[in-house]
Amino acid sequence: METLIMVGQLLLGLSILVGVHEWGHMVAAKSFGMRVEKFSIGFPPKIWGRQIGETEYSIGAIPLGGFVKITGMIDESLDTKSLSDEPEPYEFRAKPAWQRLIVMMGGIIVNVIVGIIIFISLAFVNGEEYLPSEELNKNGIVAYDLGEQLGFQTGDRVIAINGKDYERFSDLLSPDLLLGSDNYYTALRDGQEIRVDMPNDFIDKFADKRNRVNIISPRLPSVIGQLEPGGNAENAGLKTGDRILAVNDKPIGYHDEIRPILQKYPSQEVQVMIERGSERKDLTVSVGEEGTIGFYPAFELTYVTREFTFGEAISEGTYNAFAVVWLNIKGFQKMIAGDVDVRKSLSGPIRIATFFGGTWDWNNFWRIVGLLSMVLAFMNFLPIPALDGGHVVFLTWEIVTGRKPSDKFLENSQKVGMVILLSLMAFVIINDTISLF
Repeated sequence: METLIMVGQLLLGLSILVGVHEWGHMVAAKSFGMRVEKFSIGFPPKIWGRQIGETEYSIGAIPLGGFVKITGMIDESLDTKSLSDEPEPYEFRAKPAWQRLIVMMGGIIVNVIVGIIIFISLAFVNGEEYLPSEELNKNGIVAYDLGEQLGFQTGDRVIAINGKDYERFSDLLSPDLLLGSDNYYTALRDGQEIRVDMPNDFIDKFADKRNRVNIISPRLPSVIGQLEPGGNAENAGLKTGDRILAVNDKPIGYHDEIRPILQKYPSQEVQVMIERGSERKDLTVSVGEEGTIGFYPAFELTYVTREFTFGEAISEGTYNAFAVVWLNIKGFQKMIAGDVDVRKSLSGPIRIATFFGGTWDWNNFWRIVGLLSMVLAFMNFLPIPALDGGHVVFLTWEIVTGRKPSDKFLENSQKVGMVILLSLMAFVIINDTISLF
């Protein structure tokens, strides 16, 4: 069921994004009097179609893109049969270069607008919830394997990033930081300030989704927040709100100190000292085979919720939308510099589906769709033939020089671009498949 939900969200998200992208091209073309022959969401074979006026609207069986067929334009269909004739007034090639440029930019512009609207809406409806750095540093952090490789230790209090104060716990592993260079933290350890450097290739390790929960987290007190129904802790008499003071006479101050002790006694019994109100009790608790007793810690840290007025949401949402583009640019720079493994950085449809998750959460769905809308705009703007950006380059050349590239040149460029895009698509699909195992 989780897989079906992920696939369903992916298909719906792609359909929305491809639909608005191609709609942007079509509206721009029709506004300049160009004939639009086909508008398709998905690639052939066609599973549904309807002729309305001069345009056939259809849905293709392969939901990994879409297209608009504009008369007189050399596109991915490579339909050049009519190009030897004199152009008709309604053809793409008969229009001024500046109009053709607007048509090719139409999809990108609409994707940017949609992405901005989504991010503004999310900011206005949901606001922003975050853990302030002051709350984080009450107890410090828990450093897991990858966090320790970075140089952190459990109990560290992170007081600065690149020598400057920070506001949120999420700032410690923000995309902007991960994609930057020569970054470092300042941590307080045993009363001494220490420097923790982030390697420039750290994003490669972070790109593995299994490592994202294996770096650092806020350190929590040893207070029971929730008991597993019928679990060993509940059966032994532990209750929500109890503070664990010791396990087998070993003092406990924080939740992360409990499990390493329990894992030494799988399928055995341990003595647990708790504090409940003003009294203390010793309880005998059975440990499971995995080294757990069946409870979750209380999250005794206070999150801050910031609500935005509509005007503030416009500013915040627009900033967040264009931050996606900036991060993509920095990511490309990292790949070119060799700091990032391309195999870990490029995502295809399989990996994108996992971003949506196995439960249908509309907030998460629209956040991913907004992000993908900005990514789609950025990727389409790349100067690769067969992408909108390739057409933009040729049209800009025509406007600046007054010389139009020959139809043969455009046709061959389109072929080269299609080979590049199909090769890239095959690479990301194979790479996604390998990453599942």
